[in-house]
Amino acid sequence: MITDMTKGSPFKILIKFVIPLLLSMVFQQLYNLADSVIAGRFLGVDALAATGAAYPITVLFIAVATGASVGCSVVISQLFGAHDIVRMRTAVSTAVISLITLALTLTAIGEIACPALMQLISTPENIFEPTMVYLRIYIAGLLFLFLYNTATAIFNGLGDSRTPLYFLAFSTTFNVILDIFFVSKLNMGISGVAWATLIAQGISSLLAVVTLVRRLSRIHTTEKPKRFDRHLLGRMAMIAIPSICQQSFVSVGVFCVQGLVNPLGSNTVAGFSAALKVSTFAIMVMNALPNALSSFAAQNIGAQDIKRVRQGVRDCIIMSELVIGSIIVLFFVAGQPILQLFLGSSSNGTVISVGIEYLLIVAPFYPLVGIKNCCDSALRGGGAMGPFMITTLADLALRVALAYIMVPMMGFAGVCYAYPLGWVIGTSISIIFYICNVWVPKYMRDAQKAGIHLPKIHRPAAAEPQQHTAAPRAHRGHFFRKRAH
Repeated sequence: MITDMTKGSPFKILIKFVIPLLLSMVFQQLYNLADSVIAGRFLGVDALAATGAAYPITVLFIAVATGASVGCSVVISQLFGAHDIVRMRTAVSTAVISLITLALTLTAIGEIACPALMQLISTPENIFEPTMVYLRIYIAGLLFLFLYNTATAIFNGLGDSRTPLYFLAFSTTFNVILDIFFVSKLNMGISGVAWATLIAQGISSLLAVVTLVRRLSRIHTTEKPKRFDRHLLGRMAMIAIPSICQQSFVSVGVFCVQGLVNPLGSNTVAGFSAALKVSTFAIMVMNALPNALSSFAAQNIGAQDIKRVRQGVRDCIIMSELVIGSIIVLFFVAGQPILQLFLGSSSNGTVISVGIEYLLIVAPFYPLVGIKNCCDSALRGGGAMGPFMITTLADLALRVALAYIMVPMMGFAGVCYAYPLGWVIGTSISIIFYICNVWVPKYMRDAQKAGIHLPKIHRPAAAEPQQHTAAPRAHRGHFFRKRAH
């Protein structure tokens, strides 16, 4: 169901949109956790450490897929908010063609570069071979990862967060079933875990793309959309490339930190892996509201309703902090049982203590992550990708630098304390950028300074667009230039 986010109560719209998105985030993280849990419980600590050692490399590919999908989501949201339906459909096909090409290119690069990357982060010898087996199969399925992320981003850009949820719920459930079957029944070891992920993700991504094509075919236009548009690709790249860089830099940070943890031994690697997966799960759940806010902000910026964007940011921060408070309480009350899910009855005391140390140090600082993500969503929705990258890089650079300084002095605790210190700096910069309105398009800021009121762009009466409705010239800046003379 395509949703117009430019009308109605921002609070109600965000809640309605975010509930399926939140459930999607939960399923996505369960999907990611499943491999580690199955490996740890059925195959032992070394298998858990192997999936953990592979994690920073898989995150690099996920970062590219996620960052690239952000570009198409924002552009499609803005075109939909401005009711430029022909170009919106062209943007969809352009995004799909471009991201398939990118996925195939990265698959070839990944298969070649994997061994060197594993050696670069000092992967322990006893887990090197199983880690390589897992990674090669994972990389072979990158096309499915990109297809699913692209389809999800397009659905979200059109205000539909329910459809991706259905496919993800199916994929997660099927992945767990295949994990257990391949590992416990067929004795495929770590390769069974990887094949389960590839097969489940492949089926889900293909179903999502087919559904997207059928959904868009019902939106009729008087003008036939083009299959590919270089100008729209450029617009998406302007947002996608900084997003890819931002996501990749974060992944490089994880990669560098993993390089510090690996020499501490496989027990520490396993404990950090379990805790990082749990923490990532929590942070991705926190991101559900900010991700909804990005689509909300992009549509309303397209409709020239900046006041409504600010209202949405305020509501999103309040809701995010309530969710984060619950997560912190859960970690302090049930952190150990959660970590024991990865090891079952063979729980290793060292592994558990490493994981608990990490969670109890970083969790109290999650509220900062919530505020930062909401401010960043406004930056992303407005296409202000330069400031968006700066906030992330400041956070990341400090986190990695502090880890390298503190680990020789404090051991693993240095990794734990580096994370919250980086969040403090990153959140402060995000707040400053948001308050300074760098996310508001320049022509809107210029119009406001000149005392010119830009009218909100209203959707036609029909529930869903049936024909191409060109956006008013105002949303491209012509309105201001005309009035200014």
